Amino acid sequence: MPEALNPWSSAQAIDTRRLFDDFGIEPIDPLLDLLPEVPAFMRRGIIIGQREYRPIALAIREQRPFHVLTGFMPSGHPHLGHLLVMREVVWHVSQGGHGMITIADREAHAVRGLSWEDCDRYGREYLTALFALGYRGEAYFQSKNQALKDLAFEAATKVNFSELQAIYGFEPETTLAHAMSVITQVADILFPQVASGPAPTIVPVGLDQDPHIRLTRDVASGLRFFLVEDRGDHVSVRAKNAPEGGIRAVARALSGSRAYGGHVDVRGMTYEAVSDIVREVERDLGGFGFYAPSATYHTFMPGLLGGKMSSSVPDSSFGFSEAPETVRKKILRAVTGGRPTLEEQQRLGGEPDRCTIYELNRFHMCDDDAELAEIRRRCLNGEITCGACKKETVNRVFAFLADFRERMDEVEHLAAEV
Repeated sequence: MPEALNPWSSAQAIDTRRLFDDFGIEPIDPLLDLLPEVPAFMRRGIIIGQREYRPIALAIREQRPFHVLTGFMPSGHPHLGHLLVMREVVWHVSQGGHGMITIADREAHAVRGLSWEDCDRYGREYLTALFALGYRGEAYFQSKNQALKDLAFEAATKVNFSELQAIYGFEPETTLAHAMSVITQVADILFPQVASGPAPTIVPVGLDQDPHIRLTRDVASGLRFFLVEDRGDHVSVRAKNAPEGGIRAVARALSGSRAYGGHVDVRGMTYEAVSDIVREVERDLGGFGFYAPSATYHTFMPGLLGGKMSSSVPDSSFGFSEAPETVRKKILRAVTGGRPTLEEQQRLGGEPDRCTIYELNRFHMCDDDAELAEIRRRCLNGEITCGACKKETVNRVFAFLADFRERMDEVEHLAAEV
């Protein structure tokens, strides 16, 4: 059995190959040609994996409805490590997605022990940053969303504690509140389809959050009334949790179908067309008709000191409201891929793939691909020292933060209204 992955750890190493092999995550590159435009975080190999992203790419291409959902646990001030997911959400909304943001205050209270007042204050900082980046969509706090709590209760009927132990490695000492926060996150992922109707849903996450995606996909399937199967020469619809008369309702909706004891077979229709009709029947019967959620998975930008970026290591990152001089010092102290001496740097060149400053530019501070390529070339050829590169990066960071803070001030009222 694959080893459990802990989404709440700030120290675990992520074995990307194991996650792809053991849990069925697939590379995203083969799907990029479906997109009308490919954003920098996909072009540059920062988003590396996906679960069932094809329906999302096609929805973007064909301008059909889809949802965008992600959440932020308000356990501290938002910082550089949160910027990628925020930008990915904003991009998907700009491509026609219906945006939904959850502030996971129940999780922060249960797992991190934060007060509700701190959860509210930090949560609104996250929302302010999102709105400043251009997000225009819905948002809510878990603790204040009664419909979400009702959905979480329904989702909990499809999950037992043994499953939580297998997926998350829960121990006997794990609190019930922690387990409840997991079910609340499942409900978060499904909530856009309850609030605004069933549609493909994309959830941008880091690789360490895959357990939530897998569990939610299982729950979404478990809450369906019917199972639609492509049998090659026909499509079969089987009753799962359907109420009395459900399979007959499906047979009536599918013209030319043949009904049997517990299933309906139909020929001459595509799997997609049958699925759409069955979903409508399910909704008419009081069911949810969920699409299984899709996900994109991004790599983690290294902390400025090397290793994983963590709020428990303040110098590994910087917040959006930190003093400029503090930010400058953190960048100047950052670990680079430079050589021990100037002579070696000029002779051998630097190693940008081991450099946190290059990664800072690749992830966030250099929008132009040609400019990024030039930074890499100068480093590899030994044409620039690490000190000079850091100073150039400081200037980019200062320009970004000055503009970002101004926009945060302009949209602070939007976060206050959530």
